[in-house]
Amino acid sequence: MEQKQQIKKSASDSGLSLWKDAWRRLLKNKMAVFSMIVLGIMVAMCVLAPYISSHDFDAIDYSAIQKEPSSEHILGTDDIGRDMFTRILYGGRISLKIAIMCTFISLSIGITFGAIAAYAGGRVDNIMMRFVDIMYSLPYMFLVIILMTVFGKNETILFMAIGAVSWLTMARIVRGQILSLKAKEFVEAARSYGASHATIIFKHLIPNAFGTVIVYTTITIPRVILVESFLSFLGLGIQEPNPSWGSLCSHGAKMMEVAPWMIIFPGLALSITLFCMNFLGDGLRDALDPKMK
Repeated sequence: MEQKQQIKKSASDSGLSLWKDAWRRLLKNKMAVFSMIVLGIMVAMCVLAPYISSHDFDAIDYSAIQKEPSSEHILGTDDIGRDMFTRILYGGRISLKIAIMCTFISLSIGITFGAIAAYAGGRVDNIMMRFVDIMYSLPYMFLVIILMTVFGKNETILFMAIGAVSWLTMARIVRGQILSLKAKEFVEAARSYGASHATIIFKHLIPNAFGTVIVYTTITIPRVILVESFLSFLGLGIQEPNPSWGSLCSHGAKMMEVAPWMIIFPGLALSITLFCMNFLGDGLRDALDPKMK
C-alpha cells in the first residue's frame, strides 16, 4: 500500500506542469513575492480610488492652495487646492492603463515580428531585421511626437503612438531567443509530427522564450510611464484635468521649491512601481528558466 502511494506521488510530481512548477519556485523568492504584494496593493488602491478617497480628483479648493500634508489632506494639496492623494490614485489608474496597453501593443508586434524573422531565416530574416535597423536609426521620441501631433491628443492615439514604435528591442530579443531554440530537438519532433509553421512558432518556440519576454515586459511598463511623463511635459500626453503619474511629476517639478510634496509623492509611486516590477521580473525569469527545471 505504501509503495503504491509513493508511485502515485512520484507520478504526480513528474507530471507537474511547467507553470505550476514555476509558480512554486516563484513563491520561494521572498523579494519577488513582496514586490507582487506591493504591486497588488497599489493596483487595488488605484482601482478602488472612488471608495478610498472622499475628495474628487479635479475638485478645486482655493482655500486649501498648497497645503502641507495633514489629517484632511494626507499628501497635501497642489497649487489650486486639489487633493494630492486623490490625484495620485486616479493618476495611477491612467498611468497603469497606458503602460499595460502600450506594452501589450509593443509585445504583440515585437514578438510576432522577431519570431517570424528568426524562424524564416535567410533572406526574409535579413530584410525584416534591416527594416528594424532603419527604424532604430530614426529618433524614437520624434516619431511619437509626430504621431501625437498629426492624429490628435487622446488616450487611444497615445496607446498606438507609443506601442507602435517601442517594439524594436523586443523584436531583436525574441529573434535571438528563437534562433537558439529552432534547432532544438522539440522543434524537430514537432516537424516530424506534421505541425504547421504557425503552430511551431506560436505553440512551441514563443512559449519557450517567455522568460526573457516577461523580464523585458517589467522594464517596458515603467519606461512607457516615463515616456508619457515627457509627453505630458510637452503638452502632448494626458490632458488636464485628468492626472497621470507622469503629468503629476512634471507639474510638481515646477513647484518643488515651494511645495516639494507635489513631486515627492508622485515620484515615490512611480519609483516603487519601477523597483517592484524589476524585482518581480527577476523572480519570474528565474522561475520560468527551463534550465532550472
